[in-house]
Amino acid sequence: MAVSQFDITGIGNAIVDFLLPTNDEFLSRHDMPKGAMQLIDADTATRLTAAMQGGVTASGGSVANSCAVAAALGANVAFIGKVARDEMGAVFRREIAAVGVHYATAPLEASVPTARCLILVTPDGQRTMNTYLGAGGEFGLHDLDETVIAASKVLYLEGYLFDPPAAQAAFTEAARMARAAGQQTALSLSDAFCVDRHRDGFRRLIAEGVDILFANEVEVCSLYEVNSFEEAAARAAADVKLAVLTRSEVGSVILHEGQAIEIAPVPVQVVDTTGAGDAYAAGFLAAYTRGHGLDAAGRLGAKAASLAISRIGARPPAAELAALLA
Repeated sequence: MAVSQFDITGIGNAIVDFLLPTNDEFLSRHDMPKGAMQLIDADTATRLTAAMQGGVTASGGSVANSCAVAAALGANVAFIGKVARDEMGAVFRREIAAVGVHYATAPLEASVPTARCLILVTPDGQRTMNTYLGAGGEFGLHDLDETVIAASKVLYLEGYLFDPPAAQAAFTEAARMARAAGQQTALSLSDAFCVDRHRDGFRRLIAEGVDILFANEVEVCSLYEVNSFEEAAARAAADVKLAVLTRSEVGSVILHEGQAIEIAPVPVQVVDTTGAGDAYAAGFLAAYTRGHGLDAAGRLGAKAASLAISRIGARPPAAELAALLA
């Protein structure tokens, strides 16, 4: 039996987020597709950062957000991801350690800066993300910590990081390490943008060793190139041991061994959808890795997601997250 020091180890982009409430006119002026995520280069990142004066700065990254939320929910968590040895890298390192997440990845010793995500939030709560991968794009096999991975009940991989070929190789190797240690591997598809770019790669990774798949309705339909959620869900259930599929205001469904467990959404006034999926995965994995049933795990995920979307930013206050356990 595997010996586990950590409940969850996440591998993903180590990013500093810039969040700014805005309007549709600002998005149109800067040619941003509303509600989407796009990769940008260093020059575009510099230009948009200057245009977003007055925004809020906070550590981010999809799986890093999940790790922070899961730690606040009582899980023992580690994170593996690349920052530069610069001011924003120091901010990321300090903030993730402050919430109790083990983080020991060596910083990049190069001129490439720490990654950033420029997030524009419109009054309807939709977030439009512009991501500069920076140092995160340099993540590779040499950054994996086999000791930490082998000591984690679940290895959680971020689809957003799948773009660089070196990261793809690292994902495959990390999943092998987890499997060799008798641990489970989870994958978040992250965004339909990622699925469209890497559909075949995601399918190979899933076939080679993903136990738990996290996806929303659009992402899972894109993965299997079907229009019907029911068909996509059936395909996912056949490919992985556990499929956790979110459907926004409809709620979520957990598929396991021929069973479909429906989880109702938690009603809340939507302020900012940034991090909803991250928080759901965090709540689910925090409960799942500590032996709670799938229904209870889904309910905690739904509660964490509702808390995340009721405010600006992807990481709700730790005290409010901890209160969800009462």
